Amino acid sequence: MNRYPLWKNVLVLIALLFGLIYTLPNFFGEAPAVQVTSVKATIKVDGSLQARAEGALKAAAVPYQAVTLDLTSVRVRLADTDTQLKARDVVEKALNPDSENASYSVALNLVSNSPQWLANIGAKPMYLGLDLRGGVHFLLQVDMKGALTKRLDSIGADLRSLLREKNVRHNGISREGERVVIRFHDAETREKARAILTDSQPDLALNDVQDGTELKLVALLKPEAAKRIQDYAIKQNTVTLHNRINELGVAEPVIQQQGADRIVVQLPGVQDTAKAKDILGRTATLEVRMVDDEASNNPAIMELAARGQSPAGTEYYVERGGHPLLVKKQVVLTGERLTDAQSGFDGQTHEPAVHLTLDSAGARIFRDVTRESIGKRMAILLIEKGKGEVVTAPVIRSEIGGGRVQISGRMTTTEAADVALLLRAGSLAAPMEIIEERTIGPSLGADNIAKGFHSTLWGFTAIAVFMSLYYLVFGFVSILALSANLLFLIALLSLLQATLTLPGIAAVALALGMAIDANVLVNERIREELRNGSTPQAAIMTGYERAWGTILDSNVTTLIAGVALLIFGSGPVRGFAVVHCLGILTSIFSSVVVSRALVNLIYGRRRKLEKLAIGQVWKPV
Repeated sequence: MNRYPLWKNVLVLIALLFGLIYTLPNFFGEAPAVQVTSVKATIKVDGSLQARAEGALKAAAVPYQAVTLDLTSVRVRLADTDTQLKARDVVEKALNPDSENASYSVALNLVSNSPQWLANIGAKPMYLGLDLRGGVHFLLQVDMKGALTKRLDSIGADLRSLLREKNVRHNGISREGERVVIRFHDAETREKARAILTDSQPDLALNDVQDGTELKLVALLKPEAAKRIQDYAIKQNTVTLHNRINELGVAEPVIQQQGADRIVVQLPGVQDTAKAKDILGRTATLEVRMVDDEASNNPAIMELAARGQSPAGTEYYVERGGHPLLVKKQVVLTGERLTDAQSGFDGQTHEPAVHLTLDSAGARIFRDVTRESIGKRMAILLIEKGKGEVVTAPVIRSEIGGGRVQISGRMTTTEAADVALLLRAGSLAAPMEIIEERTIGPSLGADNIAKGFHSTLWGFTAIAVFMSLYYLVFGFVSILALSANLLFLIALLSLLQATLTLPGIAAVALALGMAIDANVLVNERIREELRNGSTPQAAIMTGYERAWGTILDSNVTTLIAGVALLIFGSGPVRGFAVVHCLGILTSIFSSVVVSRALVNLIYGRRRKLEKLAIGQVWKPV
């Protein structure tokens, strides 16, 4: 007889229950919402912000369904879009009384309508892509020559400082195209400069050139160094865009590199193209200034400064944690001298810290300033749209040389990572321009969803009718297994929080076709065993065992093609490949394990089985 052991039946039941639970959120739909996020590093999203938003809504008598707090935002769920617009205006006015100096971004968004108990176990609906929800698509071109030019300008300043420090006289340093030219009076001085630069600037290739009576030392970036600078520019611009787009409250933005010098930005659900452009093109700079400790420790002066009456030469800021301080206007160092910022730990106290790397000129300036300012505080500011915020203001403990700077104290591991991100990605590493732009309306997205749903539904129905007529009971079992396959696939996509696009819907339809193909192989193998004279129970057992090898081979070869698409593809191709690969895995399980469990449930306990309802078994004459 054909029977599964108890553990296999339990496994199938658990898998079906898992699929049902994690598929459910997709049927509840989405509700309009208002999302509040912080736009300043010094202001955190916490329970007090949630209480302020809730209090503003109650005071304005705006009905809401729920106010929830997650790691980065507060979300207010509302009943309809009219109430959503009212709530956005009320919350915006309450949280940002000064619209020119906003502390929070208040954006329209959508949240799932699924019950809280589903959210508590991590059951969330799939994200919908740009072509299904509507939104904005940008293709940005990164100016790689601009990145190299910026780096060469910095190198020119570094060389000037280095040669001055080593008392090497020259006739001038200038950038000419993609090279830095240093002019000398005599060959001996040029050779001395060459020796110094070879040790301190390993990224430069140095060549001797003579132009008439003038001797030149021409410095070019080595190919590997130029490639590293360009790769860094792409990565930093991508991180910067991620950091900025958080303000829009987009549920699942797509920001990824395309080719060697382009970045694709897709913002599902965003219809305000002008605001998206403004955020993408925003510039920010990093500045290091000294804190006026004497004035900052004087309560009377700080009280006047809080009212806008700061002492001459200073500016009033609020540090992380809400501590006010006065910062001198004189800029010690700018972000152009910062080459890297990484989070880590203090080697002595093991506290979370941020490690900064400066170029040679920045290292020299920083060494001189820290030597003269031991015991004083130094503020690191991020300046954006003409307004600044203090990211951190540590105390200088000792002279800091070598271009390696550590910021520590009063920071958690998460805060250290956030500060490193701000310092590393506060501004763009290279200029960018928008070379392609398109907007997809929500009505077109809804139309695409309807067409994709109907195509899958009618395809499934056609398969169900054919299989039921041609294979009878076994055809009905195949349809149940196919339904389980669809359940598993949607559950996995929801659990992984994948973004579903039109190519993804096409991959779902393809997965159904491939899954039913496996059941056809099983059914035909069982028919063949019956034609060869096997008993019904033996035909079931042998049919599944012999069809398994063929099913495995065909699915593995298709899976290899899907993995290749996933590795080498981009954009819609990768979306198709993800669904395709998951569909192959779920189809193997459903077409073999689930269908066999159902067949065993129907026929497995019959000792004297006369025939199988598998359609007409054609026997040779």
